[in-house]
Amino acid sequence: MAHILLRDLDIPDIWQFDTYVANGGYEGLRKALQMTPPDVIQTVLDSNLRGRGGAGFSTGRKWSFIPQDAAIKYVVVNADESEPGTFKDRQIIEKNPHQLVEGAMIAAYAIQATAVYIYCRGEFWDIAHALEERIEEARQANLVGENVLGSGWSCDMFVHLGAGAYICGEESALLNSLQGLLGQPRVRPPFPAQKGGGLYYQPTVVNNVETLANVPWIMVNGPDAYKEIGTAQSPGPKIFCLSGHIEKPGNYELPLGATMRELIFEHGGGIPGGKKLKGILPSGASGPVIRVTDEVLDTPMTYEEMAKIGSTLGSASFILMDEDTDIVWAAAKMTHFFKHESCGKCTPCREGTFWLERIYERLLRGEGTAHDLTLLETVPAQMKGVTLCALGDFAANPVLVTVQLFREEYEQYVANAQAHQAQAVEALQDVTRKEAGELPETVAEGGA
Repeated sequence: MAHILLRDLDIPDIWQFDTYVANGGYEGLRKALQMTPPDVIQTVLDSNLRGRGGAGFSTGRKWSFIPQDAAIKYVVVNADESEPGTFKDRQIIEKNPHQLVEGAMIAAYAIQATAVYIYCRGEFWDIAHALEERIEEARQANLVGENVLGSGWSCDMFVHLGAGAYICGEESALLNSLQGLLGQPRVRPPFPAQKGGGLYYQPTVVNNVETLANVPWIMVNGPDAYKEIGTAQSPGPKIFCLSGHIEKPGNYELPLGATMRELIFEHGGGIPGGKKLKGILPSGASGPVIRVTDEVLDTPMTYEEMAKIGSTLGSASFILMDEDTDIVWAAAKMTHFFKHESCGKCTPCREGTFWLERIYERLLRGEGTAHDLTLLETVPAQMKGVTLCALGDFAANPVLVTVQLFREEYEQYVANAQAHQAQAVEALQDVTRKEAGELPETVAEGGA
């Protein structure tokens, strides 16, 4: 099946304007401009396209929340791809950028936006500048800017670079950063779609890069054709990122509903060295770890089925861990990441991540105690559901879930620490007894 999103794998140089247009590019926008904005929204709503940034919320419904009578409205494209193990949006921006531009313009027409802003993570500086060149090509063809294709509707498009902060992947923190404010989450309501909650406090739609890249195909082929791909509840194609212990890491476009076994072993080539697979992070560091079983591997990769096995599909950034992976070490690395990336606005997240990192440092130094295992259950439990954004929940997930699913590895750390402490105490006692003349020299020095 031809790719819908990763079209660069089928069509060389599709990043070039002429190549993109020669292969049906901007036909979706042309078709949308012949329809009324509410009809465009209804088309996307009928397709049941769900947000590909992680939440899986209905895209058409998100667009429908924008008040039609608002004088100023914006579309913001979330290209702040910061989740560990996620690199799908980058491939679209770099290899198939005009499809993103087209999708964003269709979204802008649907809500009658004044402008589109594409917010790229700071490390994307090179491809962000290339994206500006692609936007200029579209502008010169009257596909962006004043009186788009003679429709009487005008909308320009701009690229903005962040500073590499993970928190700015959260939509309200992204909007703050875009306005020149601190990249911290906002109190909601008002939500971005409402006046007072969006960019410059005007109604705003925030969509992920991959989400918008689906829209041109839907406009050209129709919602019914789109729903023939994937499942009824999770239709369409999805880009799955594979990294970690895998023979062929990379991006793979498959219909939603394909199994993890198919992704990992048929497309990814399996685990290096023929080793067994121990754990999977299906949505980067933020989603709960899955302990691998045959049942897990045969789970369809959809938003609803992944929830049934105790995790989330999220952005579908699969990080694989083989049988030799130290789960405690891995959880410590994830905890350090979230502690470093916490914006510090919410006390439970700011303090919780700090203390969790301290506990893991003790464990890895061989100084952990049974009480530390209790703390690894109580501290993250007090972080979930009480912060302005989901980072508190994300930081709690790798701790709570690994302690539950891989408790034996944590207990081994504690047992080793107790054994080392016992040996140290015994050695100290031997030295004391030697000094008191109670032990022969050879015994005190560890001899026979």
